[in-house]
This record gives sequence, C-alpha cells and structure tokens, in this order.
Amino acid sequence: MRSIALFVEDEAHRKIIGALVTRLATEQGVTARLDWYTATGGHGRVVQRLARYLRDFRLEDGLRHDLVIVAVDANCQGAGKRKEFQHLEPPAPMLLVIPDPHIERWLLLDGAAFRKVLGKGCRAPDRKCQRDLYKDRLAQAMLASGNSPDFAGIDFAEALVDAMNLDRATRADASLNRFVNELRTVLREW
Repeated sequence: MRSIALFVEDEAHRKIIGALVTRLATEQGVTARLDWYTATGGHGRVVQRLARYLRDFRLEDGLRHDLVIVAVDANCQGAGKRKEFQHLEPPAPMLLVIPDPHIERWLLLDGAAFRKVLGKGCRAPDRKCQRDLYKDRLAQAMLASGNSPDFAGIDFAEALVDAMNLDRATRADASLNRFVNELRTVLREW
C-alpha cells in the first residue's frame, strides 16, 4: 500500500482532490492511504502545516510517505502560487495542485456528469477571476437541478468526480489537466 500526505486549503479541496486521487489510483490498480494533514484554514494553514511536516521529518526522520500533495487555489495568481512552494525539499515526490482560479470550477467542467449525478446538466464556466464566483455558480447549478447545496455545493463532489469524463474535463482546464497528468505519471511508476 502506498501512502500519500495531503495538505489542502479546505473541505472542497479535500473532497475533490481526495476523489480524484482515489479514482486515478483505482484506475491504475494502486492501493493508497490518504493522510490528511490539513483541510481547513485556507492557504496560510497549508503553509504552516507543511512547514511543520518538513521540520518534523528533518528532526525525527520518521515521516514516510510515497507522495506529498499540496493544493491551494491560484486565486488568479497562477505561477506565483507555484513558485511559493517550489523551493521546498519534501521527503518524497511532491505534486503542487493549483486550481486556477478555484477548485470549485473543476466540478462544473462536465455538464454530462452533473446531469448523471444531479439530474440536470450545467454549463461549463468561463475562466474568470472573481472571489466566490465558482462557489456561487456551483450552488446555483445544484439549486437548478433541484438539490440543496449544504456545503457550498461540494456535497456531491465525490460522485461528480466519479462520473466525470476526465479527458473532456482536462481539455477544458489546464490546471486540472496538469494535476491529472502528473498524478497518473506517479501512479504508473508505482
């Protein structure tokens, strides 16, 4: 069994990244344990917990993971967010997941998956930089399908990821494409 350490901003990241990792690992025949080090507190908490993890690794030499995944929204700063983490020296290969601009957009990329899971499709969103835009669009799409979005629309994240046509979705979003391709590469090597 492979182990993956995950550092993510919030519950939306946890559900979506977790579902994608689980789906892709299963597709590659890899059994993986997901160890969540943070899934609340936003970007600052990710940086803080990751720094502690790396410090503890150096001091104790006891943390062992096959992969480290760090996910923070680009918030329209794309390359700048990536540079913030590139200097780190993790104890295992590290994937930086930088949804651009926000991870909720990924759930709206495949209208057919949305229809399959929620009964009514949604339109793929444009790429715009506006705070909470995709959270709002996700909630609106869920309401339009007759479902109540309890947790900012991410309640059905796992089912949407499972139903998603990843080839189509990755063609529609460069940040999703990058993550899926990088993770598939790691999983194939395992």
